Amino acid sequence: MASGLGPRALEQLCQIAKKAGTAILEVYNGEIAVETKSDNSPLTAADKASHQVIAAGLEALTPEIPILSEEGKDIPYQERKNWRRFWLVDPLDGTKEFIKRNGEFTVNIALIEGGAPVLGVVYVPVQDKLYVGVVGQGAYVQQADAQPEPIQVRTPDAQAGLTVVMSRSHPSPELAEYLKNIEVAEALPVGSSLKLCVVAEGRADLYPRLGPTMEWDTGAGQAVVVAAGGTVQTPDGAPLGYNKPSLLNPHFIVRGARA
Repeated sequence: MASGLGPRALEQLCQIAKKAGTAILEVYNGEIAVETKSDNSPLTAADKASHQVIAAGLEALTPEIPILSEEGKDIPYQERKNWRRFWLVDPLDGTKEFIKRNGEFTVNIALIEGGAPVLGVVYVPVQDKLYVGVVGQGAYVQQADAQPEPIQVRTPDAQAGLTVVMSRSHPSPELAEYLKNIEVAEALPVGSSLKLCVVAEGRADLYPRLGPTMEWDTGAGQAVVVAAGGTVQTPDGAPLGYNKPSLLNPHFIVRGARA
């Protein structure tokens, strides 16, 4: 298992993600009060509740591994630049989808090692659906308590055109321009890190993200994609790196097999 985490630790990690999802649903099924953060992005009690569950769970599971979470991100680069490995957490990715109550929001926990995600867990609370990827070992999806099913990216049919997944809440002019040069057979608007998972499980060929995202938005999903045989790269083919000073991602393209 990546970084010395055994199967039992992975199972406990999945349970932490599910417990965070339960905390989110308690807010989701009631009245949603929305605050605005300093960057004008929305924040709810669910973000905070999920963060608390995950932080406590990870500290108990691996007290030696530091945690970088969207809701606890004020760790100066001077402190974290020497981290060889760390947990990268988005307690609730897709807050806008959460507020719209469309179900397309996720809990994301990634293990970053040497600047790259090596393990990712993405949980979809409304669907009780769990995606897990261990780079070099494979990826799977588990629906509720059913048996886990292996997933892998698909090889696109060149004649049929590509199925492209795109942001439901964050379209960009750059994306519209990019798509002019591609034979698009179907466009799938999806929220949160589910876009990466859709490519990982072979339901789409391509996810171009030509707008701003942060590292915690992509870490867990990237691990799932790579474990399933896909790639997550900048437009010039460089790998998407982690633990940068700003934590802001460049534009990137998620591809299935040879998309």
